[in-house]
Amino acid sequence: MIRRIRNLTVLAVSAVIALALIAQPVAAQQLVDAGKEHGGGATAFVLFTALVGLTFAVLFAMDRVRRRREAERERESQR
Repeated sequence: MIRRIRNLTVLAVSAVIALALIAQPVAAQQLVDAGKEHGGGATAFVLFTALVGLTFAVLFAMDRVRRRREAERERESQR
C-alpha cells in the first residue's frame, strides 16, 4: 500500500514538472537558434544529444521495469 502511494506521488510530481517544462516553451517560436553565430549550432547539438540520451535512458528504465515485473510474475506462478 505504501509503495502504491509512493508511486502515485512520484507520478503526480513528475506530471506537474513535465507540465511546467512543456508550458514554458509553447509561446517560443524557436528555442535554440542553430545558426553559426554565438555558438548556437553547438548549443543545438548539445541539447539534441541530451534529448536523445534521455530518450534512451527512459526506454532502458521502462524495459528494466517490465523485465522485473515479468520475473516477479514468473516467481509467483511457480509457487
